[in-house]
Amino acid sequence: MSSSSNHVEIVEVAPRDGLQSDPTHLSTPDKLALINRTIDAGVRRIEVVSFVNPKRVPQMADADAVMAAVPRDRDVSYIGLVLNARGFQRAVDSGVDEINVVVVCTDTFAEKNQGQTTQGLIDTWGEIAAAAQAADMATTVTLAASFGCPYEGEVSRDRFEWVVEQVLRAGVPTELAIADSIGVAVPTDVENRIHSVNRANEAATNSHGGFALRCHFHNTRNTGYANAVAAVQAGVRVLDSSFGGIGGCPFAPNATGNIATEDLVYLLHRMGYGTGIDLEQLASNVGWLESTLDHSVPGLVGKAGVFPASAGSVR
Repeated sequence: MSSSSNHVEIVEVAPRDGLQSDPTHLSTPDKLALINRTIDAGVRRIEVVSFVNPKRVPQMADADAVMAAVPRDRDVSYIGLVLNARGFQRAVDSGVDEINVVVVCTDTFAEKNQGQTTQGLIDTWGEIAAAAQAADMATTVTLAASFGCPYEGEVSRDRFEWVVEQVLRAGVPTELAIADSIGVAVPTDVENRIHSVNRANEAATNSHGGFALRCHFHNTRNTGYANAVAAVQAGVRVLDSSFGGIGGCPFAPNATGNIATEDLVYLLHRMGYGTGIDLEQLASNVGWLESTLDHSVPGLVGKAGVFPASAGSVR
């Protein structure tokens, strides 16, 4: 999508990022019910699983079973998170449509999260990039902790730009995602990071064909929606969100969750952007989600309702 388009694509991340740190471990049938409810509301890209060590992330232990049961006749692109070559092969074998590879922008966070330095994660991306290209697999690289780190503090623009440069040298992905993993960014930070990535994309376009840009915001300090608006106004047309606002980085102190899909869709629709999502239908499932998880969720539109009532139609 060009930046002039009024359509914003939503990547639903609740089945993966939303559930991976939730205290409730959903069964495979409940995960599939969650996936199907978002599909019924019009979501067409979903990050459904991660192919990681089940001892470290037990919530994702049934990744292969989930992928074996997702509906294949709904025109949906299923995304799997992979951290290494073994995870990539599992993703291919399971039949995912896309993969997401995480590169953390600080060494301390990278080692805590994935057991490697940032450079080590970039090298791993290079290996996966070559394999993905051979398999004709769409790829996203998510730059975690693009703005701040719970261990090292502020992530400088120079450090961020260095990470972007090294990632692109290792392999140009289909899509590059900027992630505020611990929810510290404000709109001016978002604008600066997008400017940096756009400059890198111009160079990549000249040599490799370029990449799409995507953003992933957490609402830990209640700035996630403002950051989403800043991203859209800067030309980004792909945003991550989590139904109900569930999830959030397990390494972020006092994390309050991702931005909620229903709240984001309400915001975008009121601003005149289309998403292809039926807001009223999506929001009507919040009660089911809270009952299934056995706890409340941060999202608000599901509780307050859409306004006016006709705003729930697909846009």
